[in-house]
Amino acid sequence: MEMKKKVYAFDFDGTLTTKDTLLEFIRFACGGKRLFWGLVLFSPLLVLMKLKLYPNWKAKQQFFSYFFKGMEIDHFDALCRRFATECADLMRPNGKAVIKKALAEGASVIIVSASIDNWVRPFFADYGDKVVVACTRIDVRHDHVTGKFLTKNCYGREKVKRIDRAFPHRSTYELIAFGDSMGDKQMMDYADKSYYKPFRTVSVSYV
Repeated sequence: MEMKKKVYAFDFDGTLTTKDTLLEFIRFACGGKRLFWGLVLFSPLLVLMKLKLYPNWKAKQQFFSYFFKGMEIDHFDALCRRFATECADLMRPNGKAVIKKALAEGASVIIVSASIDNWVRPFFADYGDKVVVACTRIDVRHDHVTGKFLTKNCYGREKVKRIDRAFPHRSTYELIAFGDSMGDKQMMDYADKSYYKPFRTVSVSYV
């Protein structure tokens, strides 16, 4: 019997990385002091979000807008590329190894993350179009960041939709998913195999 093709779906923050890259990118782009005061300013809203009393996507969009609304997109993208280069050690070595092995064996790889596409994509630049990056996309008007999201926040059910969009005909492939939070639960339930909080040890084989 012919083996099904494999598709590996990875969450990014906390799964492939050791830290939340939204906060790390803001620290990198704007400095630690501005990040601190931004967190203080938005702390009531972030608490409501954690208590599920305020939409996750709306809080995230407002937080992102506070730091980057009005920035020229060329400058923003340049910061994103520098961030991926200068903060490459945020990536978990075992996660990178699994991606390389999966691609070498002919599998497909997709990164499905609520983080912003602009700074996630450069972490996988060496793979070209071999790695599909499906993240939250930001709105740009007249070459400036508007502070709004162009797509839905890639979280929860939206992750499943992104996988289906990139790889339709679900019955024709085996889906292996990797995640570390409630935002990944639906994606992991949708998969044939799933791994929660992987890549903390190099002794586990996932491919």
